[in-house]
Amino acid sequence: MKPQALFLLCALLPMGACQNTTSGTRQAPVVLAIHGGAGTILRKNMSAEKEAAYRAKLEEALRAGYALLDGGSEALDAVQAAILIMEDSPLFNSGHGAVLTSAGTCEMDASVMRGDTGMAGAVAGVTTTRHPILAARAVMEHSPHVLLSGAGADTFAREQGLEQVPNAFFHTTRRVQQLERWRERQKSTGSLSGAWDAQPDERHGTVGAVALDREGHLAAGTSTGGMVGKLWGRIGDSPIPGAGTWAADHTCAVSGTGWGEFFMRGTIARDVAALMEFGGLDLEQAAQRVVRTQLTERGGTGGVIALDAQGRVSAPFNTAGMYRGWIDREGRVEVHLYSAAAPAPEGP
Repeated sequence: MKPQALFLLCALLPMGACQNTTSGTRQAPVVLAIHGGAGTILRKNMSAEKEAAYRAKLEEALRAGYALLDGGSEALDAVQAAILIMEDSPLFNSGHGAVLTSAGTCEMDASVMRGDTGMAGAVAGVTTTRHPILAARAVMEHSPHVLLSGAGADTFAREQGLEQVPNAFFHTTRRVQQLERWRERQKSTGSLSGAWDAQPDERHGTVGAVALDREGHLAAGTSTGGMVGKLWGRIGDSPIPGAGTWAADHTCAVSGTGWGEFFMRGTIARDVAALMEFGGLDLEQAAQRVVRTQLTERGGTGGVIALDAQGRVSAPFNTAGMYRGWIDREGRVEVHLYSAAAPAPEGP
């Protein structure tokens, strides 16, 4: 094509559609953000070794998901890859390392959602499926339903070829000791809520991820073991689209962590998107208002990670800390644990 014709063609196309082939084709930016739960995360309570372990695992999850995005994979693949790393780590309340119910078992919840189609899938109360996040995606892709629960969800996961393990696989010494302490507090306070109020950080614990791929599509996923000492059968916000997970290409992708009952009552994840769509707020304004006003005024605690189609990240929380990190539009890696961390990247 002659230079004059190429110039005219490029002038008629959107900015960025034409690039100088001698310097390579410019690709759309990709972004991944994750969280490993919010709670009482204080520097004074964290040994150097423990802090290093959390930072290393968060970065490992980020790099696993980002490598897929950078290679052209879709957003949901990156979300899944990052969450799989955290589900396999005893550091986080999901998968191996999930908290125990009042009956001493693990019952796990997870969900995924696509921003391009609005399709979602979730499982609740699974007890033998090694990776709940894979089961959630299978529900979305291989069933007519959005949410399966309990033994039926595990049966479905097994029929889909997903790995099954004994419930004891998920138990760790740390979580067994945590449940023992919780039971002592329940005896002394005489109630479930009293036991949680005496140790509020044990109400929290979730992992999640949000991603933007090269096609401009968003996705979100969340996985959790719930609350330590929860009653058998309790289902939190993590498997509920709109409460703990949300994704829509025209607004944002969100994954929440915190006291699930408040996230469900306030449809926290969806509210971030709604304030952008109907209130004219940008991502940071919407996420901050939902967490610091709507969630806080209801008495809830926790936080969210949120990502919009321009690659802007927001990660507000109203607890002492939140395990979180992101790889931004420029490929820069950030991992934070405490409340005094630098703000999330602004984007263009």
